[in-house]
Amino acid sequence: MDAERYARQTMLPQIGAEGQRRLLDSSALVVGVGGLGSAAALYLAGAGVGRIGLADPDTVSLSNLQRQVLYDERQIGVPKTEAARRKLAAFSSQVRFECHPEGITPQNACPLFERYDLIVDCCDNFPTRYLIDDACAAAGRPWVHGAIGAFTGQVCLFNHLRKRRYADLYPDRESLCSRPRTTAGVLGTVPGVIGVLEASEAIKLLAGFGELLDGRLFTIHLLTMRSDIVEF
Repeated sequence: MDAERYARQTMLPQIGAEGQRRLLDSSALVVGVGGLGSAAALYLAGAGVGRIGLADPDTVSLSNLQRQVLYDERQIGVPKTEAARRKLAAFSSQVRFECHPEGITPQNACPLFERYDLIVDCCDNFPTRYLIDDACAAAGRPWVHGAIGAFTGQVCLFNHLRKRRYADLYPDRESLCSRPRTTAGVLGTVPGVIGVLEASEAIKLLAGFGELLDGRLFTIHLLTMRSDIVEF
């Protein structure tokens, strides 16, 4: 363990050397390496999560750069998983990064999830969220959920000790999954805020400290800076 790299983290009594060892021995799969995933993956790597998977079938585009802070103009057209891996590997040589450029599918989700301790949902559509919900239940893996709107965001932890499911919070699966996918505006800082909060929940779970959003939905509105936590 690089004591100097993690010194400001290990001096926290909630983490210490033992918590840092847990992080270095742990693994997390980031599903979606866009705005949410850029922030989440960067802080998971910074915290020293030992193995990080990156799953996304998309490539970098110019319109991504307003909010997807892992990328730059030179990477336009490059698969996001590879572009993210290059940037993150330069940031932290101690972390092992694994690319899954096919993304997640009904065929690969469950066996892929079994290879990681925790799944971090940074996707942008309902079918993928329900797929993550089903596969995590089947694989016995907890997952951190994040979602955003124009100025709003939410974070929750599913399938952990309380065994709450995404389908418990959003039971109208057929209606939500049948909605057409649209492109909507978003303040660039919103996915940054929510992605960092997802990383924070993941770090707490993997290192074993703090009060988790286990079956509790955190919401925030960046126009008013009002936030709330709802148990379900």
